[in-house]
Amino acid sequence: MSDPQRMPASGPAPITGADGLDERARAILAFERDWAVRAGEARSRDKDAEIRSRFGLGSARYYQVLFALIDSPAALRHDPLLVRRLQRLRDTRTVARARRTLGPADDRRTEDDAR
Repeated sequence: MSDPQRMPASGPAPITGADGLDERARAILAFERDWAVRAGEARSRDKDAEIRSRFGLGSARYYQVLFALIDSPAALRHDPLLVRRLQRLRDTRTVARARRTLGPADDRRTEDDAR
């Protein structure tokens, strides 16, 4: 690789370090840690462009990789505070998305309630 900032989207099998994470996984966690520090000054589209530039991934694929990564015990061991924060953010957004789609849980009725 000529550019150390850009990680390949595919290629040879990744080399896993002693912490159980490959180079791309460590780079993704470092990117998320750094992005959180400057989140106030940056926008979502800036992040999407940076993701494409640095990792060669579209934002949807990046978040698939990230969400699988933060569920791994190796990532939790590597940076527990960051991983737990990312898990909380993901879970909060998932609940908010479900509420927008399905409505609040109290407003939904089950088949048993309708009888």
